Amino acid sequence: MHIELRHLKTIREIHRQGGLARAAEVLNITQSALSHQVKGIEDQAGVELFVRRAKPMRLSAAGHRMLRLADRILPEIEALEEEFRALRSGKTGRLHIAIECHACFDWLLPTLSAFRRSWPEVDVDIRPGLAFNALPALGREEVDVVISSDPEALPGITFHPLFDYEPLLVAAAANPLADKTQIEPEDLRDQLLITYPVDRTRLDVFTELLGPAKVEPRGVRQVELTAVILMLVASDRGVAVLPDWVLREVRGHADYVTRPLAGRPVKRLYAAVRDEDAAQPFMAHFLRLGRSEPVKLQRIAEAGAR
Repeated sequence: MHIELRHLKTIREIHRQGGLARAAEVLNITQSALSHQVKGIEDQAGVELFVRRAKPMRLSAAGHRMLRLADRILPEIEALEEEFRALRSGKTGRLHIAIECHACFDWLLPTLSAFRRSWPEVDVDIRPGLAFNALPALGREEVDVVISSDPEALPGITFHPLFDYEPLLVAAAANPLADKTQIEPEDLRDQLLITYPVDRTRLDVFTELLGPAKVEPRGVRQVELTAVILMLVASDRGVAVLPDWVLREVRGHADYVTRPLAGRPVKRLYAAVRDEDAAQPFMAHFLRLGRSEPVKLQRIAEAGAR
């Protein structure tokens, strides 16, 4: 027996409308075509599905069994069709983000809060890109966005610029480096440097300052959380180099000083996205927020510091 979705819809609609004429109108076919379709289903089943002598037309015992099948299957099919319509219209989708910068949570979470208000049906998730090879995962469609400061030339993937930032040294107000106007590599030779637990090639303090000068700090302490790094710095148990957006709330605080690095390096953060996904309405909105929200947070912090 070969049952099609249209057969299930036919059985359901005749039951709902109580007759062929009204059901044919709802299904937008002629009554003759509907009657022929019912006969075809019954010929396949080998049983009558309707008691034709009844007014209004009603299902037989076999027809009720087929109706139960329709009531179970058709709502799932209709829900799937609605999901596909939403996907085509760009109202829903998936936004799984991998981040290759440890400090990115400090601006990404407020950005995603704003995003969720506009796109509540998009499936949002965050995966620390440091725990796996994020860019190959983007190519395999395991994630949809990679936040990185290290753009690469990859086929089918574009690195969309988000915003520029400046790495800054943060130290306790009592630290001798508070007397410096800018930080030279040699200034850190006698300091304990507090960093995130990542490879040196991902840390601005090494790539932009210490590495080129071949200077090593007195020691390196790795700490997972930004809040703990700042707590240790405030108690003068080390210094750190962090992006300016991370330090927006402590700049001007009595316990801290922030100082630029020699040469005033400026870095850029990017969102790597597959080319076919970049035009999705929700993805385009996320990229716009990724450019604008950090600027808003910085302005708020600067206003509060005045």
